[in-house]
Amino acid sequence: MRISDFWRLMEDEFGSSYARSLANSHALHELGDRTAAEALGAGVRPRTVWAALCDDMDVPPERRFGRERRAAEK
Repeated sequence: MRISDFWRLMEDEFGSSYARSLANSHALHELGDRTAAEALGAGVRPRTVWAALCDDMDVPPERRFGRERRAAEK
């Protein structure tokens, strides 16, 4: 997953404004109590950060791949 894919998924799930706020303010225990933005900046793979956010925010499995994938499955 590229960082651009990470941000697309964030915006799909949380909306453009809240996605940035969440990435910069919500500490993820699974990633050493870093925010998503801090973890990405430290070189953590975007897929790992996305999975940690999904787990922490209780994003259901069927919504973890974004709108485009959900639309294709219908």
